[in-house]
Amino acid sequence: MAESKVRKAAAPKAEPVVKKAAGKPAVKPAVKPRKPESHLAMVRRARKINRELAELYPYAHPELDFENPFQLLVATVLSAQTTDLRVNQTTPALFATYPTPEDMAAANPEELEEIIRPTGFFRNKAKSLIGLSIALRDEFGGEVPGRLADLVTLPGVGRKTANVVLGNAFGVPGITVDTHFGRLARRFGWTAEEDPVKVEAAVAEIFPKSEWTMLSHRVVFHGRRICHSQKPACGACPIAPLCPAYGEGVTDPEKARKLLKYEMGGQPGQRLRPPADFPGEAAARADAVARQGQVADAAVADLAVADAAVAE
Repeated sequence: MAESKVRKAAAPKAEPVVKKAAGKPAVKPAVKPRKPESHLAMVRRARKINRELAELYPYAHPELDFENPFQLLVATVLSAQTTDLRVNQTTPALFATYPTPEDMAAANPEELEEIIRPTGFFRNKAKSLIGLSIALRDEFGGEVPGRLADLVTLPGVGRKTANVVLGNAFGVPGITVDTHFGRLARRFGWTAEEDPVKVEAAVAEIFPKSEWTMLSHRVVFHGRRICHSQKPACGACPIAPLCPAYGEGVTDPEKARKLLKYEMGGQPGQRLRPPADFPGEAAARADAVARQGQVADAAVADLAVADAAVAE
């Protein structure tokens, strides 16, 4: 990530040194509590965070590879309890074998399970995929419906999956509350709710509807790249001054930078077929070139060893 994009987070003020009196233990001064924030102030701060994230991730998008609503629906169901990268590695063979709902509805369960096995929970996922494909074939003319009320009737499809499909395949605004979004919404102080439906409702009141889909992408991008679950990279976070949870993670800038993931850490992103302007594409190419160089170096070394053996 360009240095201009990563502003050094404001470090908390150092506590005054308390001298130990003779015969008495040193007393650590109480931490000054954060001032209560009005609802209006929170909304203003939340919208500023969204603007900052928009500058940081202008290319934010769904990280699942797909070409049509059916592929996105299937890929999103498969993404439960696994990474988008693993799904993207699995779906090419899946869609080559079952390109339409009609094809997948007629799938042999064991054969389908074998294809999607790498994504985990493959038996339950196969059951959902066949069930939703049958429903699409029999109830919706083989087409993915563009209404939330219809989508959530499909086997294996909840509000999160429905909002992903609506927002990215049909242009219908929706807030996608996955584990990343829920975690950051709480860290940002937008809500204290744990239930995804309640988180969705609380956040929907803060932002205009037109922002919902892109807000979801930006927050998820930030959660995957910087604001991690176990070790958030607070010291490398551009929005640290706006975050009430600053300090939960690593605050040292150098140590924090080492925690950055995907294109921000110089590594490929989750997509195998990213948009042309997606930084992860360049990182993926660089990674592939590096691997080719390593293979070539190894081949040269093997030839040198062989030549030495012949000379002897």
